Amino acid sequence: MIDPNDITGLILAGGRGSRMGGVDKGLQTHHGVPLALHALLRLSPQVGQVLINANRNLGAYEAMGASVWPDALPDYAGPLAGFLAGLEHCETPYLVTVPCDSPNFPLDLVARLAAALDADGADIAMAATLEDGQVRTQPVFCLMRSNVLESLVAFTQSGQRKIDRWTAQHRCVEICFDDPQAFANANTLAELQRLQSNA
Repeated sequence: MIDPNDITGLILAGGRGSRMGGVDKGLQTHHGVPLALHALLRLSPQVGQVLINANRNLGAYEAMGASVWPDALPDYAGPLAGFLAGLEHCETPYLVTVPCDSPNFPLDLVARLAAALDADGADIAMAATLEDGQVRTQPVFCLMRSNVLESLVAFTQSGQRKIDRWTAQHRCVEICFDDPQAFANANTLAELQRLQSNA
């Protein structure tokens, strides 16, 4: 079994927020608390330590009590840029990522990802949900061995940015969670309002 203390958590808050009008999504409030802080409070009990990946308002994120690291790649290069920043500063054998805009992700997320990764001998474990009879991967809810850093550096240096193309290079396992709503995220202000009315 993987010890939670051997896992570093990473909150992905480095996006451009373009579908939300360019605002810093992680700092938008959900029930009076910034989205990124919701993620931090939910993830912290599941891991040994937490980092935040952010590219703006670094002081506001640092005030949440975690180390903050900007993307290692320029121009808001997407989730893999956040993965790369996290892996470069991860001092444990494993890194788990969650986005800042899904405040209700499962409280047993990390334990279930870790159990599956360990049982399968995989490099990467990703959450999935069943929606309308289709399995839908949630690739930003991702536990990885920290030794995948080298392959991610090579992948991003070649100019590639797509998560599924990179993960396809590794032994992956998907873990299906029963409640798709646990992974509901707020890409737009309307979706954020919907999250608040459903809570």
